[in-house]
Amino acid sequence: MAEHPADNPLTLKLGHEELVIRRRYEVISIANDFFIAIWFLIGSILFLYPAYETAAIWLFIVGSAQFLVRPTIRLLSHIHIRRLPPNPWES
Repeated sequence: MAEHPADNPLTLKLGHEELVIRRRYEVISIANDFFIAIWFLIGSILFLYPAYETAAIWLFIVGSAQFLVRPTIRLLSHIHIRRLPPNPWES
């Protein structure tokens, strides 16, 4: 059975080291969740100071928008568009 292209690891060379990222969509989803948590934590702290209330509101808006990204990442992990090789009989 052929391996799906999305399951192939992404390898980045960093000098004498290699960073290997497997299950890319899962890594992207985890990173997204991490940033959501950061925005909401910072926003919650900023709400303790009335002068920073507007910044807190914007962080909550950004975090909420990222909640929309979560199902998009999950959907993209299941749907892939693959380019078909050209058909030699078509001109």
